[in-house]
Amino acid sequence: MATKTELKKPVWLKTTEKQLEKLVLDIAKTEKSPEKIGLTLRDNHGIPTTKLYGKKISQILKENKVEFEKDLDKVEKKVVKIQKHLETNHKDQTARRSLIIRVARRTKLKNYYKKKE
Repeated sequence: MATKTELKKPVWLKTTEKQLEKLVLDIAKTEKSPEKIGLTLRDNHGIPTTKLYGKKISQILKENKVEFEKDLDKVEKKVVKIQKHLETNHKDQTARRSLIIRVARRTKLKNYYKKKE
């Protein structure tokens, strides 16, 4: 993984830090997660990573008080959706395995956030 000193802005990248911040906030109005914003920046605007400017997308969103969906919330929604599916489809073993994996991921994320606080 590249360290901060190794990340240098490519010559062909003409976007300034203020333009990037404005672009991220505009995209955040439609896309709700930092991951999707990053994909949009990469695919549609040719910006490989916002770390070139010294900030992560989630940092930019927090500084501007924009709400975004966190990874734990996404996993929680998926678990509820699979549980609802299993209520009507009892024999769906693939969904049952998927539920086990998602619950384990949820537990790991909860433990991670507890340690982080």
